[in-house]
Amino acid sequence: MSAPRVLPDHSSAPLLLTDVPGPRSRALHERRRQTVARGVGSVLPVYIAHADGPWVTDVDGNRLLDLGSGIGVTTIGHGNPAAVAAAAAQLEQVTHTLFTVTPYEGYVRLAERLSEKTPGDHEKRSVFVNSGAEAVENAVKIARRHTGRRAVAALDHGFHGRTNLTLAMNHKAAYGTGFGPFSSDIHRVPNSYPYRDGLSGEQAAERTIAHLEQRIGTSDLAAVIAEPIQGEGGFVVPADGYLPALQDWCTRNGVVFIADEIQTGLGRTGTWFASEHFDVVPDLVLTAKGIAAGLPLAGVTGRADIMDAPDPGSLGGTFGGNPVSIAAALAVFDELEHGPFFAEALRIGGSLRQHLTTLASRHPLIGDVRGIGAMYAFELTDPATSHPAAGAASAIAAYAAQHGILLLTAGSDANVIRFLPTLTTTDDQIEVAVDVIDRALATLA
Repeated sequence: MSAPRVLPDHSSAPLLLTDVPGPRSRALHERRRQTVARGVGSVLPVYIAHADGPWVTDVDGNRLLDLGSGIGVTTIGHGNPAAVAAAAAQLEQVTHTLFTVTPYEGYVRLAERLSEKTPGDHEKRSVFVNSGAEAVENAVKIARRHTGRRAVAALDHGFHGRTNLTLAMNHKAAYGTGFGPFSSDIHRVPNSYPYRDGLSGEQAAERTIAHLEQRIGTSDLAAVIAEPIQGEGGFVVPADGYLPALQDWCTRNGVVFIADEIQTGLGRTGTWFASEHFDVVPDLVLTAKGIAAGLPLAGVTGRADIMDAPDPGSLGGTFGGNPVSIAAALAVFDELEHGPFFAEALRIGGSLRQHLTTLASRHPLIGDVRGIGAMYAFELTDPATSHPAAGAASAIAAYAAQHGILLLTAGSDANVIRFLPTLTTTDDQIEVAVDVIDRALATLA
């Protein structure tokens, strides 16, 4: 393999001292093969020693520009000083008591902040757990208990986790191969995918609702769950009017409308929650990923009458709402409320839109550019047939890694490059990354 081009060591460029992965990463990877389960895959076997802002530095000293931020976790930057300081201070006070045994103020404060910031001015309640998949599972439990119904509908191209219940809700079969049988009473229905279906929001909603009414029926439907912008599905932005029409139908039929904001929430799209861009007020809102700046935490926040349906003791878990994670989350809320991050997300979105649109004009392989704020993507399709371009996204990501840029792929057909940069990423850094992607696309042409 030829040596990768070493870019100059300045604030906008990666610094590559070895091939990627380097010798120390390769040695660690061999150790990993002997001890870590094969099912725990890694997109790129580069072992990270340090991270700061938009950068990660591996054990070989290579500094790489992270345009995935841990799949949207380190939204306000790796090692955000306020979040680190808050977590460190909490470590010296209380690390764990279990809120359902002896509670603590931080849990209550974070629930108050979520009541303030989630869409809608109705009375709300929250519960905290460890991961996004747990938040989904608890939302389903709550919706079923509130409605007395069993069925749950998830949208095509959606992704909601890797637990048994959430595997049944995912669009992509690969995540669940060999793990069945899955939870019952889970149904998948068509979504709005403007690039592929060409439907208006109203038309797409009519199609979704027809499936809900004809194939499931309203009398036993507890909830509809939707990502406002689908993440793993390829950053699919629904057509205008789609989500409001779906929510209105749910309200009229007593169905709980759940917004999975695990990837889209907390500043990622330039607002507290992506639902705000679509003028929807979900019954339940799910948070995780960026909520605690890299510490494990997730939550379900929603209408008080729905959230209070389960009996005391039926929600919670040993580590749910851990005090250290809660402290970091409160710092994240302060940073978002008083810092520049919403504006930075919109700036990053504008920069990505401009650069990716230019790339699309130069490379016919790019069929669509879409996104909101610091959540952008381009979809790769055969220009002759419009079919998904098999292997193109992984080839681009591999080329980019060799040049110090960490990219994520996505899409039900694995033909999407998605950008989830930290909100500390500069326009110059984006330009460096786009230059690498431009050269990667040229090799595919």
